[in-house]
Amino acid sequence: MRIRVIVPITSPDFNEMCSIEAKTFLSDEAEVDVVSLTHGPASIESYYDEILAAPHIVEAVQKAEDDGIEGVFITCFGDPGVDAARELVDIPVVGGFQPAVSLALTLGDRFGIVTVLDNVVPMIHDLVAKMGVTSRMASVRVIDTPVLALHDGEALVTKLFEEAQVAVTEDGAHVLILGCTGMMGVAAAVQDRLSDIGLKVPVIDPTGAALSTLRAYETMGVLHSRLTYMTPPEKART
Repeated sequence: MRIRVIVPITSPDFNEMCSIEAKTFLSDEAEVDVVSLTHGPASIESYYDEILAAPHIVEAVQKAEDDGIEGVFITCFGDPGVDAARELVDIPVVGGFQPAVSLALTLGDRFGIVTVLDNVVPMIHDLVAKMGVTSRMASVRVIDTPVLALHDGEALVTKLFEEAQVAVTEDGAHVLILGCTGMMGVAAAVQDRLSDIGLKVPVIDPTGAALSTLRAYETMGVLHSRLTYMTPPEKART
């Protein structure tokens, strides 16, 4: 399967790590390439950032289909541009949110999300409501760290562990989701630290959930429904 990972920001800081991370979740037969945007925000941490990025994301998804790519992962937890891209192309397109939450619902009763900043909390609540699973969410907690400052792995694990512990012991979360696809390569470490203090709960990496979903789509031979994601009507668009 040929997969393209679209990093929906102009900063190239995550490209190499995305490539490494993707290969840990895919078979050796899968071909993966990673591209970022040439126009748009340096990171997505607000509705404003999302709107600025969305047209360029959709353009990049269309190019992926034109290039013969068989599946696209828009690597952002907010799923920016996913719905519009699905209307446009006939290849699977996923973001970070839906696959991670869908997986969490199979692993426990209530899930908690640990994300980057307070700015994105309303966005996450909207996504949860749209998916119809508000009653299954225990809480959204933040580590107060911008997306572009997620490179210190040890510090990131510590912050995530602290908030995840509270999400489980005080909020009632039975499954935890890392609420930013920039939190790469740390899910297992957070899960281990929770297990060390007797909290045996799964911690979901949204990148792993997204790529595993693309693999499942390919194996099962399914694609997004054209009754939900209808092809846009023909008209002039300038």
